[in-house]
Amino acid sequence: MNAFLQNFLDWQLLTGSLPALLETGLVNTLVLSLFSTLLGIVAGMVLALMAVSHMRWLEMPARVFVDVFRGLPAALVILLVGQGLAPVGLAIFGPNPYPLAIVALGLISSAYIAEIFRSGIQSVGKGQLSACQALGMNYWTAMRHVIVPQGIRRILPALANQFISIVKDSSLVYFLGLLTSQRDLFTIGQNTSVNTANLSPLVAAGLVYLLITIPLTHAINHIDRWTNRHSNPRSGDATATTRKQLKRQAAAARTSMTGQHN
Repeated sequence: MNAFLQNFLDWQLLTGSLPALLETGLVNTLVLSLFSTLLGIVAGMVLALMAVSHMRWLEMPARVFVDVFRGLPAALVILLVGQGLAPVGLAIFGPNPYPLAIVALGLISSAYIAEIFRSGIQSVGKGQLSACQALGMNYWTAMRHVIVPQGIRRILPALANQFISIVKDSSLVYFLGLLTSQRDLFTIGQNTSVNTANLSPLVAAGLVYLLITIPLTHAINHIDRWTNRHSNPRSGDATATTRKQLKRQAAAARTSMTGQHN
């Protein structure tokens, strides 16, 4: 029993691996996750708008992209992008695998985020789009100023959950081969475990992952409660409130378009 615990909970190895995990691994993991998520949000929004456009030449490519990248394992996408585009990445970025890793993780996250955005957009009542068009907005203006902003508020918890998934998937970039200064949490824990023949450094890496994911999970629950309170008004005349909001948004949209033309 002592030997078993020593293999997982060697206090000296646990504490000894923390400086590298916190100073290098944590920073690199967060950089990879944040930039990949930002790329996924931008691409996912474009894909979602294509998917709900009711134009087959836009809708079909978006559906194919989402189906493909949701169906492939993350490790396979990272290897295909990281190794398949390695000559291009070497010519543009030099021997730094991070940009290609961000592209790979961004492609994966964009497929999931596209579905999140699509569900958020479609959760907004169709009557609001009709009301916008009755107020003189075209389809894309209504999407930009009324439908999409409401949909985004409803999907904030799902977006935060997706960020947690990207944090965990970032551990797979070790496939691409990282320099000492580029190692993420998992790579540092794995390398130290191999060098010491002990799993305690990997346990330490897991604890740092939990320091990221557990607070985020509680934040998601708080956001979810907040959005539920604000999306379900207590007043009985919600329809009148919605009409007033639509009129204000329509006026703001017309002002914005007038400013662009001037």
